[in-house]
Amino acid sequence: MNTVLTTGANSGIGLAAAIAIARAGFRSVGSVRSAEKAEALARGAEEAGVSVETVLLDVTDAAACERVVDDIRPWGLVNNAGYSLTGAVEDVQDDEARQLLETMVIAPARLARLSLPHMRAVADGRIVNVSSIYGRTTTPLSGWYQAAKHALEGLSDALRMEVASAGVSVVLVEPGGFRTGIWEEHARDLGRRRHSRYETAYRRSLESMRWAQMLMGNPTTVATVIVRALTARWPSARYLVGYDAQLVTLTDMVLPTALKDRLSRLMLGL
Repeated sequence: MNTVLTTGANSGIGLAAAIAIARAGFRSVGSVRSAEKAEALARGAEEAGVSVETVLLDVTDAAACERVVDDIRPWGLVNNAGYSLTGAVEDVQDDEARQLLETMVIAPARLARLSLPHMRAVADGRIVNVSSIYGRTTTPLSGWYQAAKHALEGLSDALRMEVASAGVSVVLVEPGGFRTGIWEEHARDLGRRRHSRYETAYRRSLESMRWAQMLMGNPTTVATVIVRALTARWPSARYLVGYDAQLVTLTDMVLPTALKDRLSRLMLGL
């Protein structure tokens, strides 16, 4: 039975993916950062009637990553761990940006690098990097988050070509808006940035997010696509997930940059 490691598996897309992967017949291992989150994963798996193993792992801890990967020897890796960082570029401090990039760019690349020897040994394997529609497009007030996703996409494209001859496939999954904890993080970040010169834009962003949440889909939709990426004989390089992701991609292709910028500024009062 092939083993698949999913990072950030205690909630949202990660939890849905770990459960769906178990249902697909894999040995599903989910990583979480704390005992409390491990309980959330165990509870979710029990309610779903599947078996998901749990490992405690802070993906920014290089030694812990090496220990976990050497222990479970994954055939598949789903790099999902991450969090939102909302803030105008002018409002985000170096330490905030550095921690985000460590979690969402350096860590996925590290886990892939550590997993590859085990995949090469069997001439087979899958690396699924959970990106975002923000890996393709850019909007105001999320520049650092989008920078991380753009970087993850560039690394994934390079890695896909580098390891193809070893029988390893590298896939990007690019969700639009789905009901996950990332939106609570968005609200939290905006609360921390009061008295900013961008306060009006932050307020408008929060209001639009609250309306958009009513239209957001279930993370299980993304989990289904992740399983498809793991099981397809010839997986696609990218999977866009969600009608909003499709719409944003189409809009970016059609609208001139100057007009798109103008519309974004009008919506946010910039």
